[in-house]
Amino acid sequence: MNRRVPLLTLVAVSALSSLGTAATLLAVPWFVLESTGSGISTGLVASAETVGLLCSAVLAGPVVDRLPARTTGVAADLLTALAIGLVPALHHTIGMSLPVLAVLALLAGAARGPSDTAKQVLVISAMRRAGTPVERGTSAMEGARRVGTMAGAPLAGLLVASVGPVPTLCADAAALLLCAILVRALVPADPRAPGGSHAPDASYGSRLRAGFTSLREDRLMRAVVAVLLVTNALDSGLNAVLYPAYGTRVLHSSSLFGAMMTAIGLGALAGTALHGWLGHRLPRRTVFAGCFVLLGALRCALLAHQASTAVLLAGLVVSGIGSGVVNPLMMSVAYERVPQDVRGRVFGLVVACALAATPLGSLAAGALLDRLDLTAALVLFGGVYLAIALAPLAFPVWRELDGPRPSAGARTAEARG
Repeated sequence: MNRRVPLLTLVAVSALSSLGTAATLLAVPWFVLESTGSGISTGLVASAETVGLLCSAVLAGPVVDRLPARTTGVAADLLTALAIGLVPALHHTIGMSLPVLAVLALLAGAARGPSDTAKQVLVISAMRRAGTPVERGTSAMEGARRVGTMAGAPLAGLLVASVGPVPTLCADAAALLLCAILVRALVPADPRAPGGSHAPDASYGSRLRAGFTSLREDRLMRAVVAVLLVTNALDSGLNAVLYPAYGTRVLHSSSLFGAMMTAIGLGALAGTALHGWLGHRLPRRTVFAGCFVLLGALRCALLAHQASTAVLLAGLVVSGIGSGVVNPLMMSVAYERVPQDVRGRVFGLVVACALAATPLGSLAAGALLDRLDLTAALVLFGGVYLAIALAPLAFPVWRELDGPRPSAGARTAEARG
């Protein structure tokens, strides 16, 4: 049992951190709207946090690889807690101006990037210590993240309604402090020395380039990043534009729209559990293709056909299974293939690529909705998902999904720069 404590701790921290993040995503916009009544101000603060996360995902990688992962993760959680905690502290003392709030949001986003990356590095050592298959470990982390996100939004709504957004932010800061304490107390530092094979005097630029080089030289990881880039843009368009349009134009009910989201979430949880149970026994290429048929093509087809409520909700549960499987599957591939010396940089680049195209997806969905109609937009989105599902059957690089599966951490990087 002692060997499993670090992994169990990281799983619990993943749930707790996701719960706090979901609460912040609701509490901060609510706070801005209550304080200013301005939608533009709310958008600026939300954008500041996203910009901070995107920049840190790229630029903090060399720091994560140079320092011990546990130290980086704990320090980043403390910094995030400080940034969020300053909002209520300043609000109740000298007052909170919009520029200061935007700076704090930027700082919180910038700290979340290295925090998440450091935990990804730590979980590889924890899985190795526990003797847990990589599919099972990644599924546990993904399942905990989903549970935290699903619970965080309604819990934050309850807190905001009962005590207001400022105390809700205090609760998020407390959750992050608890995450830092748990990781520091229960997760051992990786015994392998930080810094990798680079010379101690290697420049920041050379270390950053090494991350790009490692990602560029792995054909399968390049393909995975390309899929993440496109599918996150599609998901953004669905979540931000097409789902709400379906709720207002077809369902004419916010309650049924909420039921749609719940059905997808429940299916995703089931898919994550299924992957943790059977993922290490199944052919990855076939599973990958099937997942994108379910999570994209099937979902868009159900919505475009305007299926009955019962059929729609049942189909969305099945579709959600694909979402729950594909994320831990791709993370399993990354954990196995990315060399230890550059994990912080490569994982950060993967996150940055996943975020980079999300605004384009929302804009494209909005343009399609205005120029065509909802059904046509859903059909086009479903067609792109179907093309992604067929890619593993058409391109030889995807055969590497079913190649030999090295143990996490088995590979090392060559020194570059």
